[in-house]
Amino acid sequence: MEGITTLEDLKEKLKSGKKLRIKFGVDVTASTLHIGNAVNLWKMRSLQEYGHKVIFLIGDFTTKIGDPTGRLEVRRATGEKNVNQWAKNFIKQIGKILLTDQKTFEVRRNSEWFGRMKSEKLLELMSLFTHAQVIEREMFQRRLKEGKEIRLPELIYPVLQGYDSVMLESDLTVIGSDQLFNEGVGRFLQQKFGQRPQVIVTTTITPGLDGGVKMSKSLGNYIGLEDAPTDKFGKAMRLRDALISLYLKVYTETPLEKIVEMEERLRKGGNPMEAKLFFAEELVARYHGRKLARKEKERFLSVFSKKKLPEDMPTIKVRSSREDVLEFLMRADLAPSKTEARRLLKQGAIKVNGVPQHPALRLVELKTGSVIQVGKRKFVKLV
Repeated sequence: MEGITTLEDLKEKLKSGKKLRIKFGVDVTASTLHIGNAVNLWKMRSLQEYGHKVIFLIGDFTTKIGDPTGRLEVRRATGEKNVNQWAKNFIKQIGKILLTDQKTFEVRRNSEWFGRMKSEKLLELMSLFTHAQVIEREMFQRRLKEGKEIRLPELIYPVLQGYDSVMLESDLTVIGSDQLFNEGVGRFLQQKFGQRPQVIVTTTITPGLDGGVKMSKSLGNYIGLEDAPTDKFGKAMRLRDALISLYLKVYTETPLEKIVEMEERLRKGGNPMEAKLFFAEELVARYHGRKLARKEKERFLSVFSKKKLPEDMPTIKVRSSREDVLEFLMRADLAPSKTEARRLLKQGAIKVNGVPQHPALRLVELKTGSVIQVGKRKFVKLV
């Protein structure tokens, strides 16, 4: 946790005995969530266990505008069909962490109020803020310096997000630190509308697996909530050594004293591989249980340390002696899309019986008994 605005307000609200309404708002810009998103979910889950209620707000209206936070480019509009499908996927994924019973969970959409808001009301909201207040935001200043455009809807985005807090009568929100400005607008608007302002709990945004600014699907440096245990473990083993301690603190339930001990061993020249194995096991255990986590550790050591093929690899039937390589990778669940399959091929991540395939490959030869490998973690045997 990075900070609380304000701690005294939070103490008072918790002492009051009132069941808090916790705002959890997301714009639907992708179909998957990753463990970076889950940091806030776990904190909300702990509050649910005391009877507090999470209001899951699907930003189906604001998604069409796009939150400019941290972006140097304008985000393109997301279609209605994608928004609805991705929203369903979100609810399914957060159900892996949050309680979803009626007493502690509620789903709302901000199109409920923005979809029927009259222009007079919108102008009234806008009049509470000045151009100078929003244009000074860092991402806008960077765009201006680089000669990049800023669309008017982006300028009003924080006001819309803030008004969500008014409509939900939010008592508390748990957010990444990059959303502090927007939720601060929510506190301001709640006061203007006669409500007690929400408490804002901010969490630190961690770098991606490769040390990049943050986890990103487009960069492939994330661990997805829907990733299979094998994939979670394998991706965890790609983590940069310098991030092991931070990831243990943020993404696992490892006691701090154990993490300090590990830090000391690493400082004295300990093997980072052992620390990474420990992190990977703890991560998988949190989402899939200790028994499966130990199995994945054994599997990893067997396959990658001893260079053995996994005994329990999935199988797929040969349809033809030659298939379009991109279509085959999708059919075998080795790649989620043609774009991803093409990227893997270009990176030399596709092997047939241990032989790397050429990046320009179009048709792959398929024979019964052959093993297709993608990266270091995914295998499929042809039958």
